[in-house]
Amino acid sequence: MFDPVEKLKEFIRCPSVSADPKFAAGMRGAQEFVSGLLSSMGFAVEVVKTDLHPIILGHRGGDASWPHVIIYGHYDVQPADPLHLWQSPAFEPTIRGHRMYGRGAADNKGPLLTHLAAVAQLLEQHPALPLRITFLVEGEEEMGSPSFLPFLQRYQQTLQDADFVFLSDTGIPHEQQMVITAGLRGLVTLEVEAIGPTSDLHSGLHGGVLLNPIQALVDLCASLHTPDGRVNIPGFYDDVLEVEPWERAELAKLGGREEDYLKFLGIDAFHTPPGVTPFEAVRFYPTLEFNGIGGGYQGEGGKTVIPSRAFVKISCRLVANQSPEKMKVLLEQTIAARAPRGVQLRIIAGHTGRPYVVVPPGRTNTPPDQSPVLARMFRATDAAVAEVWGKAPLYLREGGSVPIIGEIKRVLGLDSVMMGLFLPQDNLHAPNESFDLEIMKKGIETSRRILLAIAQP
Repeated sequence: MFDPVEKLKEFIRCPSVSADPKFAAGMRGAQEFVSGLLSSMGFAVEVVKTDLHPIILGHRGGDASWPHVIIYGHYDVQPADPLHLWQSPAFEPTIRGHRMYGRGAADNKGPLLTHLAAVAQLLEQHPALPLRITFLVEGEEEMGSPSFLPFLQRYQQTLQDADFVFLSDTGIPHEQQMVITAGLRGLVTLEVEAIGPTSDLHSGLHGGVLLNPIQALVDLCASLHTPDGRVNIPGFYDDVLEVEPWERAELAKLGGREEDYLKFLGIDAFHTPPGVTPFEAVRFYPTLEFNGIGGGYQGEGGKTVIPSRAFVKISCRLVANQSPEKMKVLLEQTIAARAPRGVQLRIIAGHTGRPYVVVPPGRTNTPPDQSPVLARMFRATDAAVAEVWGKAPLYLREGGSVPIIGEIKRVLGLDSVMMGLFLPQDNLHAPNESFDLEIMKKGIETSRRILLAIAQP
């Protein structure tokens, strides 16, 4: 059995930034690391070529009557910039206290290694374990997984006989509380460019006679929300399902204090729709946010120009039952209808992701045709978490998006069990990202017990 901490160090040393071609060698190193580790564990490994970065499939076959679990992860990471804010080099793993620091430590190399180690331990203890396992590890998650849907469609027959997907790419609130993510918000992104005069203009010579593209965009952005915080797009909320009482009860068990959340965010007031608490807003309701805006002179000092162009980047987080295709059309139609005279708007579509919800057994909205193996998986998870963590897991929707989970459900018909392993202080996508090695240790034991229970009901 390998040392998971040492293996995680080796994994982090591969600078696998998928979005930047300069990191091609790091991407190749990370892919070879995962492929080699799976091979050493006795898995049949297939490296599936894509237009960008390969997808790794590791198969452990067996009798067709055995349960079949797909374990998902990704080997790519976000860029490490700004590098000067790191206390230790981003791709040189460093342990301080019980944390390992390095880009990708928590997203997603540490959690993926947790499951790899759990499976390695399990198969070492039970070589004849009656469980089929497929590791599915991609290299493009941090850039929107553009190759994933074509891959799913190509491998649909191979993968759809699985019973469920198991993964850890979601979080927990603190070290003592396991959360099983029961929902993810979907996503629609786009960019709007306002095009005005043919070139930047002297604001003294020409100011006051034309609509400034920056002003046009600011006015447009302001129109997309009402003063009370609701999204001001006709039909935006039409398909939003009511939150079940058991979900609100689970959220209440989390016990967060609004004062602490304000302090964590560094703000002095929340801005949520009427009747919606901040904790409900980030888990149960859709949003429209402005992620970037620019135009005109951006350097130091002043330059008195009217810019010829300005842009804004917009994203919407969607909740269960909202269609990204429908919301994309509604958003684009609303923006086009509110285009002011004097500028031309160009709408550049971005990527989308489907919202996803899975319901554990025994709830008011549990599907009557829920897979018995999936129900067994949830019960095994409840038991393993109670034994390892000392208390039952909470089933909560997550505010973020993992678009491939919705596509897995749509294409393969498979639900996903998402076991959170990273913490708020792990600084995902930020400098000084880290992974709690105590959480890793508990995660390995939890995953091992869950898989053993699935194989031996």
